[in-house]
Amino acid sequence: MNRRTFDKIVSFVGLGLAVLLFTFAGLLNFGASFANESVKTQLENQNIAFPAEDSLPADTKDQLKKWAGKTVNTGEMARDYSDLYIWEHMKGSAVAVTGKPSTYSEVSGTYMGLVRGGSTDVATITKYADLRQTLFMGNTLRGMLLQAYAFGTMGVIAGYAAIASFLAGLLFLLLAIAGFMHLRRTPIEATI
Repeated sequence: MNRRTFDKIVSFVGLGLAVLLFTFAGLLNFGASFANESVKTQLENQNIAFPAEDSLPADTKDQLKKWAGKTVNTGEMARDYSDLYIWEHMKGSAVAVTGKPSTYSEVSGTYMGLVRGGSTDVATITKYADLRQTLFMGNTLRGMLLQAYAFGTMGVIAGYAAIASFLAGLLFLLLAIAGFMHLRRTPIEATI
């Protein structure tokens, strides 16, 4: 194979890779934009807001100060609201009734045991019923918010991948152009 043929093949392959990487960059950018806009829109529709700084839970106040009074509209905010605000309230509610942090399953089991066991302590049954509902609703909202966080994180990753793909495409385009320029200077009879 002569040198000119090899240079043509390498230059066209580089040009093809550049086009492919630019296409990937566009698709990844679309995916990132879709994910981020979808998370923002859905969270704004729910109108969830962090309380003012003086109303934040004591255990997580330092971590939540940056969001005080703001509406949840990003995946990161959804994660913090879920893990540092709702979770703290769920633990506090459980400790107030059971004396220790308890899961929904534990509380529900205790509640069902009281009801099915024929307990006549209406006050205790009511406390466990209320706690059971609180923990169920908390877990449900936490699950939805953490799903928004995961989807938002995938959008961020897609955005970084779009940038990397674009830069790689640009590199291959420059290399292909350099290859075509080199091709013009390569003598026809040169061999590899």
